[in-house]
Amino acid sequence: MALLEARDLRKCFGGLVAVDGVSFDVEPGQIKSLIGPNGAGKTTLFNLVTGLLRPDRGSVRFQGTPVSGWKPHRIARAGLSRTFQNPSLFHRMNVLENVMVGRHCRTRSEFWGCALRLPGQRREEHRVREAAVQELNFVGLAHLAAFPASALTFGQRRMVELARALATEPQMLLLDEPASGLNTSEKRELGDLIRRIRNRGVTVLLVEHDMSMVMGLSDSVLVLHYGARIAEGSPADIQNDARVVQVYLGGEPEHVAAG
Repeated sequence: MALLEARDLRKCFGGLVAVDGVSFDVEPGQIKSLIGPNGAGKTTLFNLVTGLLRPDRGSVRFQGTPVSGWKPHRIARAGLSRTFQNPSLFHRMNVLENVMVGRHCRTRSEFWGCALRLPGQRREEHRVREAAVQELNFVGLAHLAAFPASALTFGQRRMVELARALATEPQMLLLDEPASGLNTSEKRELGDLIRRIRNRGVTVLLVEHDMSMVMGLSDSVLVLHYGARIAEGSPADIQNDARVVQVYLGGEPEHVAAG
């Protein structure tokens, strides 16, 4: 059974059809990429899957459960987490505290436990801190745990946001243009990190414009154009799909390479 099933998703903003009847599956353990020109509907599709937008039509099922209409925090608690095109951190918090925020959906302490600093709440806070440190180690930023988020480089902020998403213990992670703004070295490190995320059992759905990364990482690629699905298949299939070449990649099929 597919981990994620999207069926006939449609979303309009006034007279603009941003997503037009898109259906796709993501299998457990896959790295699946979603590509298309600017304005193709990729981020809108992410927002429909993660609860930031309600579809006008269609449905989303995660692990066989319908999640359309759920609030984003409930979807995150179910095991579906995401990052955004522009890293959104709390600049008045340090790096560790930002990652700890991601762990909130896994905590159980209620208001009075937190206000009165009851023993159970203190133990839980310790576990949250340990989990956050573990994720910072995973992305290579544990040495910056005490740094204010405002002091980080753009690439470091991306890694902190990724660590925060991993702190939710996702079964599936949606990455919205994670390589945007990164230099060549940072992109290479990000690609290695995405592979390690998959190796720890997390399925990945990736929106990305960097074709070298997409073709080098993906098990499957879905192509959108003007909100509609125009192709889906392996990286090799997509590289040689005449319609994809025409509307997005450019050039002749045999000239579309992974670099």
